[in-house]
Amino acid sequence: METVVFDVGETLVRDDRYWASWADWLGVPRHTVSALVGAVVAQGRDNADALRLLRPGIDLAAEYAAREAAGLGEHLDETDLYGDVRPALTALRRAGVRVIIAGNQTARAGELLRDLDLPADLIATSGEWGVAKPQPEFFHRVLEVAQAPAEQTLYVGDHPANDITPASAAGLRTAHLRRGPLGHLWADQEAAEAADWRIDSLTDLVAVLGH
Repeated sequence: METVVFDVGETLVRDDRYWASWADWLGVPRHTVSALVGAVVAQGRDNADALRLLRPGIDLAAEYAAREAAGLGEHLDETDLYGDVRPALTALRRAGVRVIIAGNQTARAGELLRDLDLPADLIATSGEWGVAKPQPEFFHRVLEVAQAPAEQTLYVGDHPANDITPASAAGLRTAHLRRGPLGHLWADQEAAEAADWRIDSLTDLVAVLGH
C-alpha cells in the first residue's frame, strides 16, 4: 500500500464527548442519548436520529449554529484520540506510507483535527469537500488526494456501510476496524467480512502492510 486513508469517528476519535455535549445542550441525561444512539445504530439508522427521537422536528443545523454562538460548539483535544492513533500513524509514515485522514465531519472538525498536529500528510472532511460517505463522489475525492492507484490505497474505518462497501466499490482496498458501536455491532456483517483485512487496533496495520 502506498497510501492509507483513515475514517475519523470511532476510528481515530472517540465520540463520547460529541454525544455528551448534545445531551447537555438538550438537557437530558447523557445515558439517555447513549442508549438512543445504540438503538438507532442497531436498527441501521443514522445515529443523528437519536436526537430526532428526543426532539421531533429538531433543526440540527440551526441547533449546531446556536451551540457555536453560545461557545458550546465542537471541541477536540488529545484526550479524544484513541491511544493507538499516534503510534500507528507515525509508524506508517516512517515506513514511507502516505497518511490521509478523511471522514464525515464538519469543516470545523477539520480545523480541530489539524490543530492536533497529527502525523498525517492531509486532513479533510466531508464538510470541506461538500460530499459525504457513502456517496461515490467522496471516494473519488479520496483517490484524488491519495496520489496512488486505487488498488494501492487502503481505507480504514469502523462502519461497513459507510466505509467498507463504498470504498471497495471505488476500487480501494479496505480494513474494517472492530471499534465503537458500529464496529462491534456489525463486525460479522457481510460487508465487514468482505474487507481485505479485519483489525482490532490501528497498530495491526503496521504488521499487515509489512507482509
